[in-house]
Amino acid sequence: MSGHSKWATTKRKKAVIDTKRGKMFTKLIKEITIAAREGGGDPAGNPRLRLAIDNAKSANMPQDNIERAIKKATGELEGVTYHEFTYEGYAPAGIALMVEVATDNKNRTVAEVRHVFSKHGGTLGESGSVAWMFHRKGILSLPKQGKSEDDIMEIILDAGADDLRTEDDYYEIQTSIESFEPVRRALAEKKFNIENASLQWIAQNIISVSGEDGEKVIKLIEALEDLDDVQNVYSNADFDEELIKKSV
Repeated sequence: MSGHSKWATTKRKKAVIDTKRGKMFTKLIKEITIAAREGGGDPAGNPRLRLAIDNAKSANMPQDNIERAIKKATGELEGVTYHEFTYEGYAPAGIALMVEVATDNKNRTVAEVRHVFSKHGGTLGESGSVAWMFHRKGILSLPKQGKSEDDIMEIILDAGADDLRTEDDYYEIQTSIESFEPVRRALAEKKFNIENASLQWIAQNIISVSGEDGEKVIKLIEALEDLDDVQNVYSNADFDEELIKKSV
């Protein structure tokens, strides 16, 4: 799968840790809130909300938390209004980064993001400075659970998927934005367990990075991900296996 680095696999492993410390739930609640505010509180007529709820359930979020987030977004309960922004910049070694945030205070968030970039040897850029290096794609992950690659391929190609990547214990499917929902729906209808489904920034070309430069880039990415308002960080870096093992 072109442009997809080993960091995606690392982030998937780290998600288990994030869930334990509550950060993953916070991200999911923000996504549910934004989706419900923009498209209404009925998941049947709001694909983004339906997807956010599915991801929350996959992470074992209690139903009460989901319903409360929706009610806050639709005004039935008092709640915070979040806004989405994407920041762009460079890490050491010329690695490009896309940083998605959901915040109730843009000035605070941009100051925090800029500080982390500067502290770790990176540079926060202007809008459009690195976005041209990425494509917006749909990514779906599902555990193998005895399913063969042929079983998956037949379903997803008919639904319009672009590619299928095989990892140790799961499959990762890439789609265009337009084909994302049809592919997700086709897998759900066949009772496949979709572990996670999301729209992501995928690098058109990846850059191998190792040694001290690689460590600096990983530390910058992890520092950004630790910020409360940051939802996702994407890069065009491909790290060597030893660096990944050290970071997990």
